[in-house]
Amino acid sequence: MQGNEMVKTTQSATATKSFFTIMGSSKTKSAIEKVMSVIFVACGLTAVLAVLGITVYMIVAGSPAIGKIGILEFLFGTRWAPTAADPSFGILYIILTSIVGTFLAVLIGVPIALLTAVYLAEVASPRLYKMVRPAIELLAGIPSVIYGLVGAILLVPLMRMAEVAIFKGSETHQFTGGANLLSAVLVLAVMILPTVVNVSESSLRAVPKELKEASLALGATHMETIFKVLVPAAKSGIVTSIVLGIGRAVGEAMAIMMVSGNVVNLPLPFNSVRFLTTGIVTEMSYSGGLHRQALFSIGLILFLFIMVINIVLNVILKKGGEKNG
Repeated sequence: MQGNEMVKTTQSATATKSFFTIMGSSKTKSAIEKVMSVIFVACGLTAVLAVLGITVYMIVAGSPAIGKIGILEFLFGTRWAPTAADPSFGILYIILTSIVGTFLAVLIGVPIALLTAVYLAEVASPRLYKMVRPAIELLAGIPSVIYGLVGAILLVPLMRMAEVAIFKGSETHQFTGGANLLSAVLVLAVMILPTVVNVSESSLRAVPKELKEASLALGATHMETIFKVLVPAAKSGIVTSIVLGIGRAVGEAMAIMMVSGNVVNLPLPFNSVRFLTTGIVTEMSYSGGLHRQALFSIGLILFLFIMVINIVLNVILKKGGEKNG
């Protein structure tokens, strides 16, 4: 009897100890979860505060020059001569160059990138995938200046020959030597490829396999399934990849400065042109006074340009999701 009582007492003590151990462990886990929750919130707020800080700084730094020059003259003036005896600060051609150049680069690069992503996600054999995928990753890791250098060495001479052939005998065309808008567009189109390919491929692979299997079971071909089921289902990620690609194209400076000619001109294919980013990079080192403030104003316009693109694409995406829903 005494032995049984001792056993029961031991079991009771062990159960009590286990209970307090579980309670202590539960409290510890709860504390860790609270700490991690605070860390996550802090990280999220950091991103929001960073965007707000950049927005406020750009507005504060870029607004004074616009007020002094006049918003109409600044945005719609066609002459940029900040160091002339009679300075002029019109950036209309620079804005149009960034818009046209980015649009053409996206028009060329996005279809190629999207089809490449489809190929990698759905068509390529494992052997070919192992060959193509590292090449895409290598494109993403190449510094911008290398793109510009290769463009200046290989692309610009080809553009010069094309320009000479097209405008042979012309008395009005100002020859650029191949450094023109078309060269810049082709370089930008190549530069956005890895961004759009990587995000689009990940989005396509994230589509539930059940959708693909159901489409094939209903009699659709592989290509019909890809373009009528998988691509629409991955639309959110694909649009995100396009937004990131546009951001890369709009924000690029070094590469396009080496192949665009960097002259303020109307953005025609064989004209030397200047983008918003190259305008800032080229002149910031020697600017001062109102000239320097005007460059910050160009930065503000560039920042607003990116914001508008993001908002418009998100609205389009939301409306598309509501229609599909």
